[in-house]
Order: sequence, then structure tokens, then C-alpha cells
Amino acid sequence: MLEQKILNIKIEALKAIKEARTTEQLSDLRVKYLGRKSELNEVLKGLKDMTPEEKKKVGPMANMVKQEIESGFQEAERLFRSKSFNFEAESIDITIPGKEIKQGHLHILSQIQNEIEDIFTSMGFEIADGPEVETEFYNFDALNIPKDHPARDLWDTFWIKSEGKERIALRPHTSPVQVRYMEKHRPPFRIIAPGKCFRNEATDATHEHSFYQFEALVVGEDINVGHFKFIGEQFFSKFFNRDIKIRLRPSFFPFVEPGFEFDISCTVCDGKGCKSCKGGGWLEIGGAGMVNQNVFAAAGYPKNKYQGFAWGFGLERLAMMKYKIDDIRLFHSGDLRFIKQF
Repeated sequence: MLEQKILNIKIEALKAIKEARTTEQLSDLRVKYLGRKSELNEVLKGLKDMTPEEKKKVGPMANMVKQEIESGFQEAERLFRSKSFNFEAESIDITIPGKEIKQGHLHILSQIQNEIEDIFTSMGFEIADGPEVETEFYNFDALNIPKDHPARDLWDTFWIKSEGKERIALRPHTSPVQVRYMEKHRPPFRIIAPGKCFRNEATDATHEHSFYQFEALVVGEDINVGHFKFIGEQFFSKFFNRDIKIRLRPSFFPFVEPGFEFDISCTVCDGKGCKSCKGGGWLEIGGAGMVNQNVFAAAGYPKNKYQGFAWGFGLERLAMMKYKIDDIRLFHSGDLRFIKQF
């Protein structure tokens, strides 16, 4: 059984951690048991193909085992650091100056994405993915944006020469993942879809032609704006590590009805009013709303049977708010002075 497999992974990992004698061994073990190609990670990836009953059993157990293994690594690393260095037992000449080994780390955007994924998986969400090079149907038509719709101008993007009948472009948003996921799954479900997007933008301190988004989509038979607002408050409160309030303002987006501009209480002044929020107490995050029934129809669902909400927020924007970064171009500049700060 899968539960027994997860338990065996835990027992084997904790035993191997205790038997490790060097930090190099610990590093190799971390890759083996917690890396992207590890058995445990494969189990977590496979949650999307399980039945709801299996997910309820396997998901929490796998996440708990992952946390226990991580705790085991942290405790082992702490013990290694606490041990005093034995100079007499060292057989090499330690008086010779050594060469500094430069160690890399995850980019700030990768750290932000991992943090977002951890928060949402803890709330029972699955992580979905889709291609960055997308067809016109998934980029626009399936999202209620036909060829003659003026909203297409907002997502004017990079078209790619194609020999087929269907035009192809770099995706301008992560919303195509919504339709691709719904074509293969039936409600209820909760997903997020982080990924890279491309738009024909003039770059400045707040705009880039290449950027990262994460899409959220929740669909069921009785999903409403109250669920949407609650999940938003839970996520942003955890992400910014403080109580965050949500404000929704009416707006238009073709793939949602009704649509909202999504604001959060200012993370600098807690909504009291300051220079960062221009005295209003609110910070604009992005667009959101209840999924348009035409989008459900494009995915093969019957109209008016299901309800759901969706949003698309920029990872760079969230990182800029959390770490007080004033220029979005820094994320992709390759400037090590910037990257090493995080």
C-alpha cells in the first residue's frame, strides 16, 4: 500500500540521517529523500491522479512525513555545527590558506514560488502546470476572448510562426492552465498554477515583458465570493506573516463574471495610510473573479452547473511588496549584488 511505502521512506530516511558522519553525506541524503526526483516527491506529484478519498489519506500523511524528514535534517545539521573542531585529529596542514568555495542558492523568485506552493498545499490545493508556448485557443478563445474582442489588446504578446492552422504564441498569462486542467478533471477541485508569462510591454520599474504569475482556481457546485475572500485572507496573512484584510472592487476581465480588482491592506502601515499606499491604506494586487460560464463550456462542462473563482497574481509584485524592492527589472538583471541579498 502507498501508506506503507511512505512510512518505509520515513524510517529509511531518519535512519540514514542518524548514520551520516559528514555534511556532504547529509547534503546527498537531502537530495535523495527530499529532492525533486525523490520517491516522496513522486508520491506528492501523484496526488492529482488519486481519488478524493485517497488524497485525504495520502496527502496529509506524505506532507507530515516530509516535515519529519526535514526536521531530522535540521537537527543533524545543528549537531554538526555544535561539535568543536578537533585540530589535532586533522591530518592535513590547516595553516595553508584555502580557496573559498562559493556556494549558490535559490533565486528570490524560486524562493517565493516555493513559499506560495507550501502555503497552498497546506490548504489542500494541488499544483498544476501547462506549456509556456500555447495555442490561440487556450490563450484567448477558451478564456472568452474571441478574435474581435478589444480585451485582446491588453494581452498582445509574442506570436510564433507556425506551419499548422492554429496560431501559436508565448502565453501572456497562466490562465490557459485553467482550461487544460478542467478538460481532464471534474469538480470539485482546488489548484494553483505558477509559471512564466510574456507580454509586449514597455519595460520600466513596474513592468517587464517576461514575468512570473501564479493562477488559483477553485471549482465546485456551491463556490461563492465568500470562499474566494476567505482563502485570499488566509494566503496573504501567511505570506506576509501578519493579519491581512481583503478588498474587492468591481472590474472587468473577460474570463470572470463578476470580476474584481483585488486589494490587500497595506503591509507597511497595516491600513492606516502611508506613502507606500498613497494614504489610502490599500495595495492593489491583481485581477480576480468568479469564472465565466463560457470558460466552463470551453472546457467541456455544462453551463450553470458549476461555480468557481480564479485569480492571477504576479510573483515579482509579491516579492517587491514583501522585501521592499523598488524595480522589477532587478529580478532578471543577473546582478549578483541584488541576488545575494536573498
